[in-house]
Amino acid sequence: MTEPTRVSTRTRLTAADSKDAAIAAARALLIADGPQAVTLKAVAARIGKSHANLLHHFGSAAGLQSALAASMAERITARIGDAVKQARAGQADPRIIVDLTFDAFDSEGAGALASWMILSGDRRALDPIMDAIHAMVDAIGDQDGRPVKAMTLSLVLSALGDALLGDPVSRALGLPRGTAREMAVTQLLAAVTRADEGTCG
Repeated sequence: MTEPTRVSTRTRLTAADSKDAAIAAARALLIADGPQAVTLKAVAARIGKSHANLLHHFGSAAGLQSALAASMAERITARIGDAVKQARAGQADPRIIVDLTFDAFDSEGAGALASWMILSGDRRALDPIMDAIHAMVDAIGDQDGRPVKAMTLSLVLSALGDALLGDPVSRALGLPRGTAREMAVTQLLAAVTRADEGTCG
Protein backbone atom coordinates (compact mmCIF):
# COMPACT_ATOMS: atom_id res chain seq x y z
CA MET A 1 0.00 0.00 0.00
CA THR A 2 1.37 3.44 -0.93
CA GLU A 3 2.16 5.47 2.14
CA PRO A 4 0.18 8.75 2.29
CA THR A 5 2.12 11.97 1.75
CA ARG A 6 3.34 13.45 4.99
CA VAL A 7 2.81 17.13 5.72
CA SER A 8 6.08 19.05 5.84
CA THR A 9 7.08 20.38 9.24
CA ARG A 10 7.83 23.69 7.50
CA THR A 11 4.26 24.07 6.29
CA ARG A 12 2.34 26.53 8.43
CA LEU A 13 -1.28 25.47 8.75
CA THR A 14 -4.28 27.20 10.24
CA ALA A 15 -5.87 25.52 13.26
CA ALA A 16 -8.67 24.15 11.05
CA ASP A 17 -6.23 22.89 8.41
CA SER A 18 -4.09 21.30 11.11
CA LYS A 19 -7.09 19.42 12.48
CA ASP A 20 -8.09 18.31 8.98
CA ALA A 21 -4.55 17.09 8.30
CA ALA A 22 -4.56 15.17 11.58
CA ILE A 23 -7.89 13.52 10.78
CA ALA A 24 -6.66 12.58 7.29
CA ALA A 25 -3.52 11.07 8.81
CA ALA A 26 -5.58 9.23 11.43
CA ARG A 27 -7.77 7.76 8.69
CA ALA A 28 -4.69 6.56 6.77
CA LEU A 29 -3.35 4.91 9.93
CA LEU A 30 -6.74 3.31 10.61
CA ILE A 31 -6.95 1.75 7.16
CA ALA A 32 -3.31 0.65 7.10
CA ASP A 33 -2.81 -0.63 10.65
CA GLY A 34 -6.15 -0.68 12.49
CA PRO A 35 -7.66 1.50 15.22
CA GLN A 36 -4.95 0.71 17.77
CA ALA A 37 -2.52 2.60 15.54
CA VAL A 38 -4.52 5.83 15.76
CA THR A 39 -2.61 7.53 18.57
CA LEU A 40 -1.71 11.18 19.09
CA LYS A 41 1.99 10.33 18.83
CA ALA A 42 1.63 8.44 15.54
CA VAL A 43 -0.59 11.08 13.96
CA ALA A 44 1.67 13.91 15.15
CA ALA A 45 4.70 12.21 13.61
CA ARG A 46 2.88 11.70 10.33
CA ILE A 47 1.94 15.37 9.91
CA GLY A 48 5.05 16.89 11.46
CA LYS A 49 3.35 18.32 14.54
CA SER A 50 4.05 17.87 18.22
CA HIS A 51 2.09 15.63 20.57
CA ALA A 52 1.19 18.77 22.56
CA ASN A 53 -0.22 20.41 19.44
CA LEU A 54 -2.64 17.54 18.81
CA LEU A 55 -3.48 17.36 22.49
CA HIS A 56 -4.51 21.02 22.24
CA HIS A 57 -6.78 20.30 19.26
CA PHE A 58 -8.37 17.02 20.38
CA GLY A 59 -7.82 16.74 24.14
CA SER A 60 -6.91 13.04 24.05
CA ALA A 61 -6.52 10.05 21.75
CA ALA A 62 -10.22 9.33 22.35
CA GLY A 63 -11.02 12.86 21.20
CA LEU A 64 -9.01 12.31 18.03
CA GLN A 65 -10.77 9.02 17.36
CA SER A 66 -14.15 10.64 17.95
CA ALA A 67 -13.30 13.41 15.47
CA LEU A 68 -12.17 10.77 12.99
CA ALA A 69 -15.43 8.86 13.46
CA ALA A 70 -17.45 12.04 12.90
CA SER A 71 -15.53 12.90 9.73
CA MET A 72 -15.88 9.38 8.32
CA ALA A 73 -19.55 9.13 9.23
CA GLU A 74 -20.45 12.43 7.62
CA ARG A 75 -18.62 11.58 4.39
CA ILE A 76 -19.96 8.04 4.19
CA THR A 77 -23.59 8.87 5.00
CA ALA A 78 -23.53 11.71 2.47
CA ARG A 79 -22.46 9.23 -0.23
CA ILE A 80 -25.05 6.66 0.85
CA GLY A 81 -27.77 9.31 1.01
CA ASP A 82 -26.97 10.43 -2.54
CA ALA A 83 -27.06 6.80 -3.72
CA VAL A 84 -30.47 6.27 -2.10
CA LYS A 85 -31.89 9.34 -3.83
CA GLN A 86 -30.47 8.22 -7.18
CA ALA A 87 -31.88 4.72 -6.71
CA ARG A 88 -35.31 6.15 -5.93
CA ALA A 89 -35.16 8.19 -9.11
CA GLY A 90 -34.23 5.09 -11.08
CA GLN A 91 -30.76 6.49 -11.79
CA ALA A 92 -28.75 3.92 -9.83
CA ASP A 93 -28.85 0.25 -8.85
CA PRO A 94 -29.91 -0.20 -5.18
CA ARG A 95 -26.94 -2.60 -4.90
CA ILE A 96 -24.73 0.49 -4.75
CA ILE A 97 -26.28 1.37 -1.38
CA VAL A 98 -25.28 -2.01 0.03
CA ASP A 99 -21.78 -1.84 -1.46
CA LEU A 100 -21.15 1.63 -0.04
CA THR A 101 -22.31 0.57 3.42
CA PHE A 102 -20.36 -2.69 3.51
CA ASP A 103 -17.22 -1.01 2.12
CA ALA A 104 -17.47 1.77 4.71
CA PHE A 105 -17.45 -0.70 7.59
CA ASP A 106 -14.91 -3.07 6.04
CA SER A 107 -12.24 -1.63 3.75
CA GLU A 108 -12.62 1.94 5.01
CA GLY A 109 -12.23 0.86 8.63
CA ALA A 110 -15.45 2.15 10.19
CA GLY A 111 -16.31 -1.25 11.65
CA ALA A 112 -12.94 -1.69 13.32
CA LEU A 113 -13.04 1.86 14.67
CA ALA A 114 -16.56 1.44 16.05
CA SER A 115 -15.72 -1.83 17.77
CA TRP A 116 -12.51 -0.36 19.22
CA MET A 117 -14.47 2.57 20.64
CA ILE A 118 -17.13 0.27 22.11
CA LEU A 119 -14.47 -1.89 23.77
CA SER A 120 -12.85 1.22 25.23
CA GLY A 121 -15.97 1.55 27.38
CA ASP A 122 -16.97 5.00 26.14
CA ARG A 123 -20.11 4.44 24.10
CA ARG A 124 -20.60 8.19 23.82
CA ALA A 125 -17.69 8.15 21.41
CA LEU A 126 -20.06 6.54 18.90
CA ASP A 127 -22.44 9.51 19.05
CA PRO A 128 -20.96 11.18 15.91
CA ILE A 129 -21.64 8.01 13.90
CA MET A 130 -25.17 7.67 15.25
CA ASP A 131 -25.85 11.37 14.67
CA ALA A 132 -24.71 11.13 11.05
CA ILE A 133 -26.87 8.06 10.41
CA HIS A 134 -29.86 9.75 12.05
CA ALA A 135 -29.36 12.89 9.96
CA MET A 136 -29.13 10.82 6.77
CA VAL A 137 -32.34 8.94 7.54
CA ASP A 138 -34.15 12.18 8.38
CA ALA A 139 -32.96 13.71 5.10
CA ILE A 140 -34.11 10.69 3.09
CA GLY A 141 -37.40 10.21 4.94
CA ASP A 142 -39.80 7.27 4.79
CA GLN A 143 -41.04 8.24 1.36
CA ASP A 144 -43.16 6.12 -0.95
CA GLY A 145 -44.07 3.84 1.93
CA ARG A 146 -40.50 2.54 2.20
CA PRO A 147 -39.43 1.88 5.81
CA VAL A 148 -36.06 3.62 5.61
CA LYS A 149 -35.30 3.36 9.34
CA ALA A 150 -35.86 -0.39 9.46
CA MET A 151 -33.84 -0.96 6.29
CA THR A 152 -31.03 1.23 7.60
CA LEU A 153 -30.93 -0.69 10.89
CA SER A 154 -30.73 -4.03 9.13
CA LEU A 155 -28.10 -2.85 6.64
CA VAL A 156 -25.83 -1.18 9.22
CA LEU A 157 -25.91 -4.16 11.58
CA SER A 158 -25.24 -6.58 8.71
CA ALA A 159 -22.34 -4.50 7.41
CA LEU A 160 -20.81 -4.10 10.87
CA GLY A 161 -21.07 -7.81 11.64
CA ASP A 162 -19.62 -8.74 8.27
CA ALA A 163 -16.68 -6.37 8.73
CA LEU A 164 -15.82 -7.88 12.11
CA LEU A 165 -16.58 -11.57 11.60
CA GLY A 166 -17.54 -12.09 7.98
CA ASP A 167 -14.28 -13.68 6.86
CA PRO A 168 -13.81 -16.32 9.60
CA VAL A 169 -17.52 -17.20 9.78
CA SER A 170 -17.80 -17.53 6.00
CA ARG A 171 -14.75 -19.80 5.91
CA ALA A 172 -16.04 -21.88 8.82
CA LEU A 173 -19.33 -22.43 6.98
CA GLY A 174 -17.70 -22.99 3.60
CA LEU A 175 -19.49 -20.02 2.06
CA PRO A 176 -18.12 -17.37 -0.34
CA ARG A 177 -16.80 -14.25 1.41
CA GLY A 178 -19.44 -12.00 -0.18
CA THR A 179 -22.43 -14.07 0.97
CA ALA A 180 -23.57 -11.62 3.67
CA ARG A 181 -23.35 -8.74 1.21
CA GLU A 182 -25.43 -10.62 -1.35
CA MET A 183 -28.00 -11.45 1.33
CA ALA A 184 -28.21 -7.76 2.22
CA VAL A 185 -28.80 -6.89 -1.44
CA THR A 186 -31.59 -9.48 -1.65
CA GLN A 187 -33.23 -8.18 1.54
CA LEU A 188 -33.03 -4.56 0.38
CA LEU A 189 -34.52 -5.33 -3.03
CA ALA A 190 -37.28 -7.40 -1.40
CA ALA A 191 -38.13 -4.56 0.99
CA VAL A 192 -38.25 -2.06 -1.88
CA THR A 193 -40.45 -4.41 -3.92
CA ARG A 194 -42.88 -4.92 -1.00
CA ALA A 195 -43.09 -1.17 -0.48
CA ASP A 196 -43.71 -0.55 -4.20
CA GLU A 197 -46.43 -3.21 -4.30
CA GLY A 198 -48.05 -1.72 -1.22
CA THR A 199 -48.01 1.71 -2.79
CA CYS A 200 -49.49 0.42 -6.03
CA GLY A 201 -52.16 -1.45 -4.09
